[in-house]
Amino acid sequence: MATTSPPINSKVNAVPKAVDPTQFVDDPEHTPADANIPDNYVTYTLKHQKALPPVTWDNFVQNLNWLHVGILAFSPVLGFIGAYYTPLKWETGIWAVVYYYMTGLGITAGYHRLWAHRSYNASRSLQYALALFGAGAVEGSIRWWARGHRAHHRYTDTDLDPYNAHKGLFWSHIGWMVVKPRRKPGVADVSDLSKNNIVKWQHRHYIKLVFLMGVFFPTLVAGLGWGDWVGGYVYAGLLRLVFVHHSTFCVNSLAHWLGETPFDDKHTPRDHMVTALVTIGEGYHNFHHQFPMDYRNAIRWYQYDPTKWFIWVCQRLGLASHLKTFPENEVRKGQLTMELKRLRETQEKLSWPSDNSHLPVINWESYQAQAKTRPLICIAGFIHDVSDFLDDHPGGRHLLTKHIGKDATTAFFGGVYDHSNAAHNLLAMKRVGVLHGGAPHGLEDKTIPPSQRLRIASYNELSASGYSSAALSDGEGLMG
Repeated sequence: MATTSPPINSKVNAVPKAVDPTQFVDDPEHTPADANIPDNYVTYTLKHQKALPPVTWDNFVQNLNWLHVGILAFSPVLGFIGAYYTPLKWETGIWAVVYYYMTGLGITAGYHRLWAHRSYNASRSLQYALALFGAGAVEGSIRWWARGHRAHHRYTDTDLDPYNAHKGLFWSHIGWMVVKPRRKPGVADVSDLSKNNIVKWQHRHYIKLVFLMGVFFPTLVAGLGWGDWVGGYVYAGLLRLVFVHHSTFCVNSLAHWLGETPFDDKHTPRDHMVTALVTIGEGYHNFHHQFPMDYRNAIRWYQYDPTKWFIWVCQRLGLASHLKTFPENEVRKGQLTMELKRLRETQEKLSWPSDNSHLPVINWESYQAQAKTRPLICIAGFIHDVSDFLDDHPGGRHLLTKHIGKDATTAFFGGVYDHSNAAHNLLAMKRVGVLHGGAPHGLEDKTIPPSQRLRIASYNELSASGYSSAALSDGEGLMG
């Protein structure tokens, strides 16, 4: 019975109307910055957005960002000069370390995992605390920091990545801040942060909060607590700030340079314990770039990630909720993929038997005739040249010579000696031909050496057969 197609609606082929970017947005007043970018945005932007001229020694001074140079140079210079003239009290030393972690967590647990990646929800009180201590780290407002970081994740290792690791360790660590960028970072949406009252409050009062939390508060605690006003300013204020700065900067530099890639090697992020130690737990960066919505950086109990522990404790105290974790099954897939990839690299460095399709196929009579001039033995349907092994055979030369021109399958697989997997692997390396008709029925599993039964194959290799029937004529020699 014939089938009929439904009539084509003329609207299907009509010219589509421009899509309103606010059509699928919950709050049209805060339209995402990337709501209407083209599908080929990255390629198009890199091709059409004109970059500034390269920085040279002639224009180096003109291309410095003097605000950032001042902040990043003033703190260590003044701090180390102050430390030379100011004795360190043990109370101030402890307070400087404690405040380092407080302001550091303002960045790692606040700016990074809460606001940039939305990996958990925080109560208003926790948000205010993280916003205040994050301001004390003097790394920009939440909104500014998160916008740059989201661009970094979206455009990792491209020229639209503000901390592009391919430009060198110095650039990704501090160069991108002290030198004016050659092009604008790629578009990244922060419309969700524009609706957050605490983020807006911090952004509006950021300069005042920097002086309050970056300098005044640590000095005040040391001064009122144990009378060390100058030490509080020098050690808990200035030098603590230097360590917090470079701790965070190491996430952009060291974490893209030092370590392993256990989850993916498409981009530069790496995992390493040393980086974790100097970044308050942000050193398992390969995991983080693969699963950025996960509130963890370290997924094993023994890995150092105090930021994860802090968030978990906040959850227990009712200050945090909805801690996001990526499905364990997918995490394991990433690990397995990399493990297989490394095994494949090892596999490619080894020598393997000739592919069946590359071996000539001969009949029994031709095999026996050729065995009169060279030591050939048939085992499991394959013909092997054992000339270089006659004197090395552990059982003695005679056990090989007695099977030349014969079928030694039974003897090899337990009749005389049940050979090891290593012996089977070595035997396969000596294949020079395939017997017409193949192996006797029931010995199919013997045709594949143990080392190849779990051999790793790429997807496009799976459809290719390793057992071709293509053959040379019987009259041609095995080594053809």
